[in-house]
Amino acid sequence: MNLPLEYTKRMQSLLGAEYGAYLDSLEQERFFGLRANTLKISPETLAGKGLFGLAPVPWCAEGFYYDGKERPAKHPYYHAGLYYLQEPSAMASAALLPVSEGERVLDLCAAPGGKTTQLAAKLGRTGVLFANDVSAGRAKTLLKNVELAGIRNAVVLSERPERLAEKFPGFFDKILVDAPCSGEGMFRKEPEMVKSWNDAMLDFCRKEQAKILEACAGLLCSGGLLLYSTCTFSLEENEESISAFLQNHPEFRTHPIPKEHGFAAGLPPLTDCARLYPHKIRGEGHFLALLEKTGTQASRELQQEQGGWEKEMEPFADFAAETLREKPAGKYKRYGDGLYLLPEEMPETGGLRVLRSGWFLGTLKKGRFEPSQAFAMGLKKEEVRQIVDFPLEDGRVLRYLKGETVESDTPDGWTLVCVDGFPLGWAKAQKGRLKNKYPVSWKWE
Repeated sequence: MNLPLEYTKRMQSLLGAEYGAYLDSLEQERFFGLRANTLKISPETLAGKGLFGLAPVPWCAEGFYYDGKERPAKHPYYHAGLYYLQEPSAMASAALLPVSEGERVLDLCAAPGGKTTQLAAKLGRTGVLFANDVSAGRAKTLLKNVELAGIRNAVVLSERPERLAEKFPGFFDKILVDAPCSGEGMFRKEPEMVKSWNDAMLDFCRKEQAKILEACAGLLCSGGLLLYSTCTFSLEENEESISAFLQNHPEFRTHPIPKEHGFAAGLPPLTDCARLYPHKIRGEGHFLALLEKTGTQASRELQQEQGGWEKEMEPFADFAAETLREKPAGKYKRYGDGLYLLPEEMPETGGLRVLRSGWFLGTLKKGRFEPSQAFAMGLKKEEVRQIVDFPLEDGRVLRYLKGETVESDTPDGWTLVCVDGFPLGWAKAQKGRLKNKYPVSWKWE
């Protein structure tokens, strides 16, 4: 791999006698990983299915390595949201951020959604999870991954961090920031990133990181925790970014990250932080810093998003009575013709660019209700009266995922299509056939 001369000088200075081992690691095959979505399946059950020759990732209880020759994205279980494809070292940040059920959590730089789905699994459909990405295009990818994972309690936004800090002061218990960076830890995975590395990029990233951290200072409640991570090795974007932030915000302090599984200490004096190098771990590389905002002030109570049952929602009540075991409990809200179930303690979001406010149930259309794909993915088969559950080897599974009409003796009406008990989407049963409602943009290619 042809690395920029200035980069090699920096890494030689940083690593000393380990520099040769680092260079050797770049010539080896990269590691591939996937993480079980515990909203749908346990790691043990997933591993027990014998997929892809899985081996555990030591720092993430839900994470597995798989052989790069295999294609887990081309499997029906991927389309059922049972796992997320994620670079192994990238699993570390959300794994290390201690999130408890019922908390208010923010993933500030969330796209494409790996860490968001990881945090959502920790919340277990309780509390509220804000997932934000300033790029509108990347936020759409984030939204699809949120829906695929069956997350019910997420608010997906595309906003500048400072706007969120103005809107939600002191609101969040936990914040994860996977900051924009020069991506030095991705050189083996994405060699084209080598070409874009230069001092101008480092300077740009450093300034963006400072702005993001400044916003976090206002967003986090006293006693809250902030996990800052990058996929780069540069001192400027890691320890120096954190040092500058701590100097400006003495109310924050570092928490030690265990130095196990090959994790190295951060550079002095920030040895509480952790560095993940590709010559020390089976992964590409990361930097991790866990910070606490000291003080005794509890998280702020903000005005709640208004909602409640309306007469216009009656078509959904009719649908629920016919199709579901029981109508989901919670606060309902209409945005246009879309019907949503809001997360617990969701604050008012007026004036922000919001792509999704909780669980999108479907669309109200002229006295009828059309269920959404997000609704299907957030359900369990036990919650639905009428399902068709195809075994994995049934050819109708792939035909359904390709958008085709398939045969079934299911009684007429809305039907949840499953594979091995896991929802894939909706169909409308009519006269021995399933009229396919799988979204065009999701279809198997």
